[in-house]
Amino acid sequence: MLTPQTKPFSIRWLKAINEVPQHKWDRLAQPLATPFLEWQWLHQLEASGSICAGTGWQPNHLTLWQKNELVAAAPLYIKTHSEGEFVFDYWLAELAGENNIPYYPKLVGMTPVTPVGGYRFLMDEALDFERTFDYMLTLIDDFCQNEGLSGCHLNYVDPKWHKGLPENKFNAWHHQSYIWQNPGYGSFEDYLQPFKSNQRRNIRRERNQMQDKGIEIHALTGDDIKPEHAAMVYRFYLNTNLQHGPYAAKYLNAEFFNHIFRHYRQRLLLMTAVQTTDQMPVAMSLLVYKAGHLMGRYWGCDQQIKDLHFNLCYYAPIEWAIANGIKTFDPGIGSLHKVYRGFESKKSTSLHRFYEPRLGFIFQHVLTNLNRAEQDHIDQLNARLPFAQR
Repeated sequence: MLTPQTKPFSIRWLKAINEVPQHKWDRLAQPLATPFLEWQWLHQLEASGSICAGTGWQPNHLTLWQKNELVAAAPLYIKTHSEGEFVFDYWLAELAGENNIPYYPKLVGMTPVTPVGGYRFLMDEALDFERTFDYMLTLIDDFCQNEGLSGCHLNYVDPKWHKGLPENKFNAWHHQSYIWQNPGYGSFEDYLQPFKSNQRRNIRRERNQMQDKGIEIHALTGDDIKPEHAAMVYRFYLNTNLQHGPYAAKYLNAEFFNHIFRHYRQRLLLMTAVQTTDQMPVAMSLLVYKAGHLMGRYWGCDQQIKDLHFNLCYYAPIEWAIANGIKTFDPGIGSLHKVYRGFESKKSTSLHRFYEPRLGFIFQHVLTNLNRAEQDHIDQLNARLPFAQR
């Protein structure tokens, strides 16, 4: 086994992921189930200027090398705020401020502005996992303390990776999120069967609304997704954020969409809703898929059409998922109406390590109650699933 002791690593802290050749990074990232740690996705976030020091996300990626081979990496960012993390630690930042304790800057490990489980350190399979993890964590500790960072936070971690971590390295904070699981449905009608009869009728009625309103929904993948679609998706993305006012989540610019539609469309699923009269798009939803997993990201519309959101963001992707052997579908966080479409609530986890002892004391003091309350919330949502049997 390769270990820091048997074959010393050279250590490089990188200010941009493009300091690593794509093929070297993806050798470690492509075997993973998540698409959001692959080089292109992370690079386009940075290259577009959506994720940079100016937006409060300073890349500081930890990489370990043996000769010219990248053998381990941790995508990391120095944060000067908590926007775009979707962990909602504002209460702790406010409490720290009230007591004159610096909370920012902090170090965050996650795919920026992407609240989807799957974050982990990338490692060559030949490495001794536990010893390499401890070595990387020691490097992170030293970096944070030397730079005066209050803590290290790993958000939306891969649950299997988390389960294999050495104990007592981090404090685990749980959060509610959604998942749809495909037990092997053969059709959309199979998906409807577990629902109570009233909800089956409601979903069929919501689906029929599209035909009644002259709306067709098309699924585009691969080369059917054209670069010119990027401007449309960005316009819809802006429309959605305008509707949410102070609760908007506008973190990405037009260049990000331009880049992924040119360089990453092999992972994209674009749902388009068009008027049958002129075939002009009135709404789009953008999803990402890999290794049997589908993840909803962004949606928007030009017209407020009843039930269009449910069709474009849930029903059409589920129908596509069934036809293409997708096993799980993460529709994104929030929105109680996901429950009534059969999305179960599950636990997502963020891991926290504080270097300011007072922050660590406060967090540990309330963590048990936070996790208990979140589990109660998950249980309450799942109790409202409209299934005939549980």
